[in-house]
Amino acid sequence: MLKNNAKKAAVTAAGTASLCLLVLLLLAAQHHRVQVTSDPSAGADAGTRSLLQETAIQDEQKKSGFSAYFTKLARGRREVEKPAGSSGSPADAPPAEDISASDVFIAVKTTKKFHQSRLNLLLDTWISRNTQQTYIFTDGEDAELKKKIGSHAINTNCSAAHSRQALSCKMAVEYDKFIESGKKWFCHVDDDNYVNVRTLVKHLSQFQHTQDMYIGKPSLDRPIEATERLGDNKMKPVNFWFATGGAGFCVSRGLALKMSPWASGGHFMNTAEKIRLPDDCTIGYIIESVLGVPLTRSNLFHSHLENLQQVSRSEIHKQITLSYGMFENKSNIINLKGAFPVEEDPSRFKSVHCLLYPDTPWCPPQVVL
Repeated sequence: MLKNNAKKAAVTAAGTASLCLLVLLLLAAQHHRVQVTSDPSAGADAGTRSLLQETAIQDEQKKSGFSAYFTKLARGRREVEKPAGSSGSPADAPPAEDISASDVFIAVKTTKKFHQSRLNLLLDTWISRNTQQTYIFTDGEDAELKKKIGSHAINTNCSAAHSRQALSCKMAVEYDKFIESGKKWFCHVDDDNYVNVRTLVKHLSQFQHTQDMYIGKPSLDRPIEATERLGDNKMKPVNFWFATGGAGFCVSRGLALKMSPWASGGHFMNTAEKIRLPDDCTIGYIIESVLGVPLTRSNLFHSHLENLQQVSRSEIHKQITLSYGMFENKSNIINLKGAFPVEEDPSRFKSVHCLLYPDTPWCPPQVVL
């Protein structure tokens, strides 16, 4: 009995002690909280730390948001500013307009003295497959040429001199004939250009012919500077980009119609005289300086003014125009081991043609390139 009472007393004492200890701990914790919250500086420090942490988090979120925004903006801007022809093959993008070779007016500028040495080569190669859309603009009558292409041989009656006036005279006739044709695209080339018409059509199909499109490659690394004559002995400096005629260029019908006040009839010659520059420069002046339409650059056009050795054989089928001539006092031709040796094919146009059209009757069979 005594033992049981003693046990009960011990348990009661232990419980009481535990309760007292718990109460003391609660009082101590409450006292500590009162000390912290009653100290203004401690509260300010805590609030500042909390605000700084929250601001830091928000800043990180803002940085992340702005970074993502500007990354997206820069990506979009790069897509918009990609120059024509720089993104690879024209076939990579879906066509904006379904066109065929018959929608393109290809003007070849030449002179009678080059009918044998230059023009016959073109007639045997790329023109042979594109006679319906190709027009030869020359400066003299040629019965043999008429037999080959009929009314597509056009005597401009311009001077045979290689002067800016003579060149502009021929360009004026080219422009008027294109407008008369009703075709969708005007493309000008010289008599030392090979034109890959299949690639040309694919490239032009990426644009609407009703839009303002001026496509080609400049031969200069900066805008050309000229002086515009305003009359009454007044002059105004102008500068603009132009696509060199030596590589070829194309103008949409929508833009060509807007050029009419400065290009149709005798107006082109008058416009050329205002700036005293040749035909291709005058085209650039009307389009860029007067109409405010920028040149769309394409590296798929090539002239003899660039190093043609840099065009690789594997890329030939992707190019729109090729050329030949002299560059830095050396023969400037496509580096192509093709169907014919250089002695038989100094321009390499025959070899290029056999590469693109191996079914041509005069191409040697089983050409190893």
